[in-house]
Amino acid sequence: MTAVTALPQFPWLSLLIGLPLVGALLCLLQRRSAGECRWLALVTALATLTVSLGLFITYGDGRAGWLLHEDAVWIPRFGIRYTLALDGISLLLVVLTAFLHTIAVLLAWPEQRRVPLFMALLLVLESGLMGVFLAVDLVLFYLFWEVMLLPMVFLLGIWGEAGRRRAAIRFFLYTLAGSLAMLVAMLVLYLLHGEQSGVYSFALADLVQTRLTLTQEYLLFGGFLLAFAIKAPLVPFHTWQPDALSEAPAAGSLDLTGLLLKTGIYGLIRFAFPLFPHATQACLPLLAALALAGLFHAAWSAYRQDDIKRILAYSSISHLGLVVLGLAAWNTTAWQGSILLMITHGITTGGLFALVAMLRQRTGTRRLAELGGLWGAAPRLSALFLLFALASLGLPGLANFPGEILVLLGTFRVHALWAVIALPGLVFAAAYLLRLVQGTLWGPAPTGQPVMAPLSLREWLVLVPLALLTVWLGLYPAPFLAPLAGPVQAALGALP
Repeated sequence: MTAVTALPQFPWLSLLIGLPLVGALLCLLQRRSAGECRWLALVTALATLTVSLGLFITYGDGRAGWLLHEDAVWIPRFGIRYTLALDGISLLLVVLTAFLHTIAVLLAWPEQRRVPLFMALLLVLESGLMGVFLAVDLVLFYLFWEVMLLPMVFLLGIWGEAGRRRAAIRFFLYTLAGSLAMLVAMLVLYLLHGEQSGVYSFALADLVQTRLTLTQEYLLFGGFLLAFAIKAPLVPFHTWQPDALSEAPAAGSLDLTGLLLKTGIYGLIRFAFPLFPHATQACLPLLAALALAGLFHAAWSAYRQDDIKRILAYSSISHLGLVVLGLAAWNTTAWQGSILLMITHGITTGGLFALVAMLRQRTGTRRLAELGGLWGAAPRLSALFLLFALASLGLPGLANFPGEILVLLGTFRVHALWAVIALPGLVFAAAYLLRLVQGTLWGPAPTGQPVMAPLSLREWLVLVPLALLTVWLGLYPAPFLAPLAGPVQAALGALP
């Protein structure tokens, strides 16, 4: 890719990674003042969001190639460089990361235990996510991949629900197994490239030139695919996810479903597909089969749950199955729909997780059997819950619909059978989401239901931006599709 650097003198990409780290350090230095740490985290998140929105306004026009590129020698002996790059795909994910982390800080505001550490971990997690979406040197990418893992483990293990330790251990072991498989594949690819070229490098631009036999491609692609399929999560590598999402604190659930699950899909797009094009071509039907299996299995599992968080956890697996199906179709329309659906899913499901946390604070439960009658008890909260649920269902005019319809249209053009099989999965999604809405808002009110406190200013600040984006993305998604035009065409053209 050619670099386009309208702002060459300032390291904007490093700033996106560095700002949260500085904020985390300041939180730890101010650990005796929980109030100051909350405000430090919020100011840091807002500053990072401002930078990301500035880049979106400047570069979100769909041009091909790298929009920004930073490169410096890091460990020359081993060919490791500090290389960051931004294209339209990573631009959208960077903006989503900055936005959802601002929401996460506001959502975590009532936390009382070890507030400085909690806020510092949130900011370190944001830095790791930014690095994952910006790094194009494989060692640097792997470093940020691990940096992203550790704060989430601690957030889950320390501040989670009753089953937090078991969920944290499963999350850690699953992702560690995938990470080790990717590390082995990465090192083998590095050695093969060095033997062929005489230059040992971890740069993505160099490694895509490596000549591999089909057997080598399949094995190395399998290592990367395992890591990304676990994080995505694709069935059958998904079993850690419902426990992690249901046991995580509110801000952790928001980050996990809105951002961490997207890193697996991004890794496929950025690294696995271009590095191993022949293996990718051969494995697209397998990816489609896994995606369809996840779409149906997760939808059915969601319908059977009583805990709202577990319903939303399985809902995320089902939605991301549709995302992967669009990628497997290898079609411009389907890819644009898949990436847009990643963004909208983070917003709509993030809104639902935020509302579940607010319901839990008011009622003390997340079980459908113990909820009901909320439309009369809390009409404003209920209206927002209905908005996000209908958006997650794919109602026309709301956020998820454009991405879903683009995935189905693009898939139908090249693999009509895949699209036809996927359609009943969307019907199942309607079934479990309507059951959720009916049971929560209009079901019989439990005896002794407490008086619902009105939404606070902080809660409005959490929900209103998410609601506005839900409507905007449903009615006018063009500004979010524009950055994808160039990079999607370039990615699809890499397959032989």
